[in-house]
Amino acid sequence: MYPTRPRSALRTAVVWEVVRAALEKRVAELDQPVLDVVDTGGGTGNFAVPVTSLGHRVTVVDPSPDALFALERRAAEAGVTDLVRAVQGDTQTLPDLVAPGTVDAVLCHGVLEVVDDPAEALGSLAGTLRRGGFVSLLAANRNGAVLARALGGHFDDARAVLGATDGRWGPSDPMPRRFTGDELDRLAAGAGLRVESVHGVRVFADLVPGVLVDTEPGALDALLKLEEAAAGQPAFHAVATQLHLLATLG
Repeated sequence: MYPTRPRSALRTAVVWEVVRAALEKRVAELDQPVLDVVDTGGGTGNFAVPVTSLGHRVTVVDPSPDALFALERRAAEAGVTDLVRAVQGDTQTLPDLVAPGTVDAVLCHGVLEVVDDPAEALGSLAGTLRRGGFVSLLAANRNGAVLARALGGHFDDARAVLGATDGRWGPSDPMPRRFTGDELDRLAAGAGLRVESVHGVRVFADLVPGVLVDTEPGALDALLKLEEAAAGQPAFHAVATQLHLLATLG
């Protein structure tokens, strides 16, 4: 099961499969069927609700009351209200919202790009984990942005991203921050986490014209399979729009 509709699955399928497998592994390690999961910045429940469909308890921490309202409605429609807890907050307030060492898994998708201090934020997330728990970390890839801007004819932007410490092309860039794989590795290590796997996300999906996927019979499934096949190969990480790290607390 993918946590989104088929077209959007191009952007989420790789991450979902890694998370699902990691949850199954954690269940087997602990020999207990229900895990405690925190989804920081989880918004409307794009991942949280599918995780509850596996039987796990999920606390979604998000600063937007509107997103949390949508989450509660979505959870009600899915019949998993008893497994979802919606809490308004962010990584800075997380220590006051979730007790240390009480969580089996943390989902941190698209969060480090927007926080004031990525190292502090990831440290707060790691602090909620039980020993052996994991963080699913998804972040914008600087190198992928270089390729995307260049292919779009924005050559000055592409060159700016290459040299910018924050991976932005300038004031008009809507993304507050991007990372390289090495930077994410260092952030994980600084939070006491051990990186178990790295996957490239949206290696081809953002580069292939949408008309090809939407009009060619079978193209969507074929592209999805290609994304899944390339995601784990390091050679393709440099061109992915996002990087996904699975890291455990040793």
